[in-house]
Amino acid sequence: METLTLNLYDNREMSWLKFNERVLDEARDMNVPLFERLKFVSIFCSNLDEFYMVRVGSLYDQMILKNQKKDTKWRLSPKSQLELIFSKTATLMPEKDAVYENLKREFQEKGLTHLNYKNLTQDEFDELKQYFKQEVYPLLSPQVIDKKQPFPFFNNKEIYVAVQIRTKKDSVKIGVVPATGGHFERVVFLKNRSAFILVEELIALFITDIFSQYRIIDKTIFRITRNADIDLDAAIYDEELDYRKIMSTLLKKRKRLAPVRLQIQESINPGMKEYLCHALELKPAQVFIESTPLDFSFVSQLEKGIVKDRVSEWFYKELVPQQTPKIAQNIPVMQQIEQKDVMLFYPFESIDSFTRMLTEAAFDLEVVSIKITLYRVSKDSKIISALIHAAENGKHVVVVVELRARFDEENNIDWSVRLEEAGCTVIYGLDSYKVHSKLLLITRKTDAGVKYITQIGTGNYNEITTRFYTDVSLITANQAIGLDASQVFVSLQMGEVVQGTTDLLVAPTTLKQGIIDLIDEQIARVIDGKEGYIRLKMNSLSDKNLIDKLISAAQSGVKIEMIIRGICCLVSGIQGATQRIQVKSIIGRFLEHSRIFIFGPDEECKIYISSADLMTRNTEKRVEVAAPIYDEEIKQDLIERFRIMWSDNMKCRIQTSAGTYRRVEFSEGEECLDSQMYFYELAYKNSADKQSIKQGGLPLNESATLRQPERSIPVVKDHPSVFKKIKHFFS
Repeated sequence: METLTLNLYDNREMSWLKFNERVLDEARDMNVPLFERLKFVSIFCSNLDEFYMVRVGSLYDQMILKNQKKDTKWRLSPKSQLELIFSKTATLMPEKDAVYENLKREFQEKGLTHLNYKNLTQDEFDELKQYFKQEVYPLLSPQVIDKKQPFPFFNNKEIYVAVQIRTKKDSVKIGVVPATGGHFERVVFLKNRSAFILVEELIALFITDIFSQYRIIDKTIFRITRNADIDLDAAIYDEELDYRKIMSTLLKKRKRLAPVRLQIQESINPGMKEYLCHALELKPAQVFIESTPLDFSFVSQLEKGIVKDRVSEWFYKELVPQQTPKIAQNIPVMQQIEQKDVMLFYPFESIDSFTRMLTEAAFDLEVVSIKITLYRVSKDSKIISALIHAAENGKHVVVVVELRARFDEENNIDWSVRLEEAGCTVIYGLDSYKVHSKLLLITRKTDAGVKYITQIGTGNYNEITTRFYTDVSLITANQAIGLDASQVFVSLQMGEVVQGTTDLLVAPTTLKQGIIDLIDEQIARVIDGKEGYIRLKMNSLSDKNLIDKLISAAQSGVKIEMIIRGICCLVSGIQGATQRIQVKSIIGRFLEHSRIFIFGPDEECKIYISSADLMTRNTEKRVEVAAPIYDEEIKQDLIERFRIMWSDNMKCRIQTSAGTYRRVEFSEGEECLDSQMYFYELAYKNSADKQSIKQGGLPLNESATLRQPERSIPVVKDHPSVFKKIKHFFS
């Protein structure tokens, strides 16, 4: 392995694995309800699946093709990065196993047992055997691998039970039984529902009934992960085929790409492990022995099987996104936007105000066109419905559907067909760039001339994820922003990237340089003897040009604070280089997803929100949009929200100068602050105050607000002054 020196940079893949380690850490947090902790284990595992399918798959392809291009931070070849990934994964698996074993004990103490199929009572064994014979055995498709029945194709992420068997002629063969695939329930409850077993464990328990003609030497449960990094971009250059058909063909190809990981539940005979490695063309470093389930997607089914009323303390209290107090319900939304910009904060505020505006636009006689970029949408989308209504009502509807949105390709293909059938103009993006922007433009022809309503967001047009992702969404009638947005759409319709804008920063042409210019302004302030201050919130930071610019700014005396949920390839706190940079990461109930860039001290700062993280793929290889915030109230709101997130001491981790992360330590007498719960309390309080004012009364006092059970008001644990802080800011 190549020698590496950890200095100012962190390798992208290692940084991502550290992020996923922080996700697993939430499963250890005793302040998180019991079942929610189990969900974090599931998220950790599904994250790792995608990481192996995409990032490891990409590096694997580079290694096979002998692409020796090294990463820009640690100067490592694809082969060396893979070695590091496999090594780090090998240390994470025992951690995951230990977390789940602890959770199993806690569940058992509270009356729910995950049965050990090797240690059952006679009653449990008899009940499960009956279930197996009636519900599982008839649906199984076992196979013995020999010369007449060659090695089978194993589907990506499906679970199999394998056995090593000895025939009557004393030869040794391998038998395989698919254990998942939708034919039967993954979670098998006992009749009293106080205990359960997974179906693969059930099959392993009764494997002798399946291979009754053989002597079982060894058995195990295994699962493979396949490369999913298909070359989508190359397909668009085939001009003889419809792009949508090409995508459908490539998606079928993805299912059969090479394995990159083998998971085995518990140790097995070395010969059997060697056989699987040889057959799958995997090296021993790509094999991970685990003592707990190989796939935690069963958690959602387990949740459905639990009576929530009996175990409500296992779950988070239900929270409902609130109607924003900034938009009245009895006045058309666009009419209100013409008077004042509005910022929506998800998931604390509902997306309903946005979907209502889009529906109104579909029927508004003054609206002549609606243009939107779609990257990921829900399967039952009100936004799509509004666009279809608009087209049916004679509006010119242009929809840029990005068919290359990873793992949403099939859903986007289906929606593109429906939109075309309704009369929308559908564009599949650009040849060399994914369209990742979250941009909507409504054009109206009024007596006063052409008017624009523009929406720019940090998150997808997906009603489901707006309930779980923290995002911001700006809706504005600013005509300069509208003109820029119009130019973006004209360029996309021409198959080009926009070359110049006045207000918006648009990748791949102007966003990176625009951010560099904003950083330079803060460096110039320091040179002039003023305060230089930069605050950034994003999901990931890996663009080396921007990292180096931030380091240069810090060395010039600019103070930099960054909240980065996931990948951060800059190492903060290193004396003589990054000591003026602090990096924090928030991992909590909701997925932090908003991108907010603040340049300068409060009283004279410039603020942008963006669809882009500061990653090379976003700044150079995608169409992204960053929008300036001009409304002073919204600017102050964003500044205060950043301050609250920065002050979070319950879900926040701090990056150290070694590139590791540690939880924020409490000072004696310090109050607890969970920023996500703080913002939900704020949303409920604002909604309650607005309702009280609408009814002609005074705003509800603090105790009255907290007594409204029908609102499921969240209470921040050990944080009695939360409303005092809210009043101080909003008074």
